[in-house]
Amino acid sequence: MQYQISGKQIDIGEALQTHVKAELDSVAGKYAERPTDAMVTFSRSAKEFVCESTIHLSTGLTASARAHAHEIYAAFDQCSDKLEKQLRRYKRRLKDHHRKRAQPVELSGASSYILAGSDHTDESEPGTLQPMIIAEMETKIPSLSVGEAVMQMELAGAPVMIFRNEGHSGVNVVYRREDGNIGWVDPKNAK
Repeated sequence: MQYQISGKQIDIGEALQTHVKAELDSVAGKYAERPTDAMVTFSRSAKEFVCESTIHLSTGLTASARAHAHEIYAAFDQCSDKLEKQLRRYKRRLKDHHRKRAQPVELSGASSYILAGSDHTDESEPGTLQPMIIAEMETKIPSLSVGEAVMQMELAGAPVMIFRNEGHSGVNVVYRREDGNIGWVDPKNAK
């Protein structure tokens, strides 16, 4: 497994890096099959240390966690516990309900944009109907089954997941509804 351990405006010592690698190896070895890489970022927020961790699995799933504490090791340990809980919760589903992948998930490139929100407090029409683009970046769209997309969305804590459906190669969307259920948009099946 490849590691990317960094600190935002704080120095990350060799001992902390060794601790992080040992803990993540233990968690990934216990609950995840074939983890590919892990990213851990440490930062400071007022008087607390913040740890953000992400583990990518060869199945295409990504587990993410964030924790904060007054000590940097405690912040990482809490974050590691959250990752372990997520991976433990989904291990059975990953193992029993999805076919084993011989190859990693296929990713397609796409453009992603961040548009400026409207801050019109009055009811007047805006001067132009063209949105202002604040940021433009490249993103990847994975090729997954619907079940894998739902698990990926839940593991990442995201409200929506866009993916290419392995069944028919069409672009699909799964999203968390306000009532707590999961919605699935499949244009291929629209009649």
